[in-house]
Amino acid sequence: MNTHEDGAKCVVASTVVKVLTHRREDRGMRLEEFTSRCVRRGEVHELVTTDQLEQQPGARVDRVGFLGFVEIHAAGVIDRGDEVWYGNSLVGTVLGFDSCHFPNHYNILIAAPHLVTGPDLDLKPDGALSFRQRTARVPAGAGAGSGAGAGA
Repeated sequence: MNTHEDGAKCVVASTVVKVLTHRREDRGMRLEEFTSRCVRRGEVHELVTTDQLEQQPGARVDRVGFLGFVEIHAAGVIDRGDEVWYGNSLVGTVLGFDSCHFPNHYNILIAAPHLVTGPDLDLKPDGALSFRQRTARVPAGAGAGSGAGAGA
């Protein structure tokens, strides 16, 4: 999240429509230069985990775990750094996008500590998955009245 440019936004809700079960060490995806993508209601996109955290445009992403495909519920914006949640479990954060299948769908790359697949997370068809704006973490004791906050 770029705090100098990004304001609040809606959660992008989706439903799992297909679970994927495999990993690859040689996938050859390319990280797009764009840090955000607009999505429309009814679009279907593929979710892929990676432990490769390079964020430079054009970076090659080989180590991937395939989660599955999701259908978007309502138009919204998915940004690099958004948290990806399956039910009440944090899957990881959006690393970026690969467009090798576009305009059919984007591969949404999710940074995770290790490669996971759909079954590793117990993903099920019709399961709820969401993209949520990561909020700034406020250190303990920095709340209201401590001098931190707006304008600080």
